Amino acid sequence: MSTVASSGTVHKEGAKLLVTAGSHAQKMVGIWLFGSAAWVFSMVVLGGVTRLTRSGLSMTDWKFTGSLPPLADEDWYHEFEKYKQSPEYKRVNRGMSIEEFKFIYWMEYAHRMWGRALGIMFALPFSYFLRKGYVTLQLGLRLSALFALGAGQGLIGWWMVKSGLEEPASEYVQPRVSPYRLAAHLTSAFAIYCGLFWTGLSVVMPEPPAESVSWVRGAAKVKRIALPVSLLVAITAVSGAFVAGNDAGHAYNTFPKMGDTWIPPDVFDLKPVIRNFFENTSTVQLDHRILATATLLSIGTLWWSTRKLDIHPAVRSLIGSIVGMASLQVTLGISTLLSYVPVSLGTAHQAGALTLLTLVILLNHTVRRPSVSLLKSLPQVAKTT
Repeated sequence: MSTVASSGTVHKEGAKLLVTAGSHAQKMVGIWLFGSAAWVFSMVVLGGVTRLTRSGLSMTDWKFTGSLPPLADEDWYHEFEKYKQSPEYKRVNRGMSIEEFKFIYWMEYAHRMWGRALGIMFALPFSYFLRKGYVTLQLGLRLSALFALGAGQGLIGWWMVKSGLEEPASEYVQPRVSPYRLAAHLTSAFAIYCGLFWTGLSVVMPEPPAESVSWVRGAAKVKRIALPVSLLVAITAVSGAFVAGNDAGHAYNTFPKMGDTWIPPDVFDLKPVIRNFFENTSTVQLDHRILATATLLSIGTLWWSTRKLDIHPAVRSLIGSIVGMASLQVTLGISTLLSYVPVSLGTAHQAGALTLLTLVILLNHTVRRPSVSLLKSLPQVAKTT
């Protein structure tokens, strides 16, 4: 890390570059970071498929370094016998065949190994870029923190799975992972993705698109609205993790009402009251409906409030894309609910949440304030062609 500290130059009154070894190095690091972010995106999608196919509890042990999958019939029967001791087999999958077990085992195994492969794919180029002096100290520290969070994600995943291998408190309750741990696992994945994507943008686009002072002022007004909207998008995504953790999508498969009422009568049954927002199926689904509606309305407000502003065409295009993606995401959510959460729609809805988050991150990055030196060089009004 000491070898990269000396290369972290700062241009006086200008943007601080995260990669200072030239445009080629900047491009290489940017491609690597965006590739890593895309890999995390695929991990989130694969994790959704693993959860929706009820494959997550098929592997009853965990090793940090991983292990080879069962290859011989004897190995498969050994793994199957271990799974038969789990509450999920006893209460949900009793009578499952070995071929059915192989399917859910391969799903979970693929999810775990895809995560380990990501660690290697991240660590090797990172070491190379450090050795070549491409990475500044600031960028090196940021990426080290993201790598540590990624390594911890495996531990969080096993901590989550372990909760589903414990006997439920009641014989009438299906075994499932703790909604708190599932939310922690998914939120951590989202945080890693957002960190990688934002850092990649900062590497390849150290200055925001700004061709006039007027556009910079317009971007500042957009930013004031975009920040709280982005926070609401993130909170709604996290609330979706609690919907998944409580299997709340399998209750009240009607819309817009929840059954025959707008608000179920049992939304505050648990004590203390705060538990209802995280553990009560009715309350968790109601919360997600309210947050999703508020998110769509806030994004509509963002578009309406900025439609007459003098802003960069890229910013205007991004806002339009966010409106379209938010509308699609709400449509996917309603369709998933009404269809009793099929794997295809459930996975698309989870991917849609991350896509919407991607767009709001890109918007916030695009409307950030330019450096003083760039600002001084801008004309008052953009040239028209």
